[in-house]
Amino acid sequence: MANIKSAKKRILVTETKTAKNKAIRSEVKTSIKKVEAAVAAGDKAAAAAELKNATSVIEAACTKGVYHKNNAARKVSRLAKLVNGVA
Repeated sequence: MANIKSAKKRILVTETKTAKNKAIRSEVKTSIKKVEAAVAAGDKAAAAAELKNATSVIEAACTKGVYHKNNAARKVSRLAKLVNGVA
């Protein structure tokens, strides 16, 4: 455990940021699963709606620095490709 005051503060700040980032990542994963579930059900309209929501969530996570922009773009691209493949 740290003894220096500034080091103790850094530990607290890191824990706070880690928890926030974890929550955002979890939200992204949930939105991706919703899109995949709609695609699996074969519901194109629902899949498109979920894709729009998931894209928004992923872009927000990217803006907050949780994901790198290329990582976020890859996630969105894969989901769009998945939704476009639905008959």
